Amino acid sequence: MIREATPADADFAAPLIYEAIGGIAYTLTGTSEPACAIAEVRRFFAQAGNRLSYENAVVAVDGDKRVGLALFYHGSQTAVLDRPFVEHVERKTGKAPHIVKEARDDEFYLDTLVVSREYRGKGIGKALLEAFEQECRRRGFGKAALLVDEENGRARKLYESIGYREDGKIKVSGHWFSHMVKQAAVSV
Repeated sequence: MIREATPADADFAAPLIYEAIGGIAYTLTGTSEPACAIAEVRRFFAQAGNRLSYENAVVAVDGDKRVGLALFYHGSQTAVLDRPFVEHVERKTGKAPHIVKEARDDEFYLDTLVVSREYRGKGIGKALLEAFEQECRRRGFGKAALLVDEENGRARKLYESIGYREDGKIKVSGHWFSHMVKQAAVSV
């Protein structure tokens, strides 16, 4: 089952988000220590109004166990959703971070998709992708997009199998990703 996330999911979500986004977590939190980055991601997840917020997430559950999550938002909202991170890092370090805009303004963007290690390979990632695409259609957006790590061939194969096509590359926090898009059949 897929359900909307709540602030109470922060303890579950933070380590998984950190695992999925790696160095991007350091850019967003202004720290280079994994435990500190996870703590900051946890705090941001429990708050409204940022890209990692529970407001932008769904959680996959198996019975009463949380097993995966997806974070998504419209690309036109990137600056607003990244502002809390910029302000946080400026307060912490005295310098604004360089946060690369991953999503284009005309697309519904899958920021993060991650499944707990012991539940991988059981179709949960695909179910989370379907929930993301369903939300894209429900909101009336015509294009879904995501980034896939150049080194993650398994994820790329999954995305291509359901219709995503690469339309460019982008370097985020020192690492290369393929930007992939899929036209969404908009519900009327």
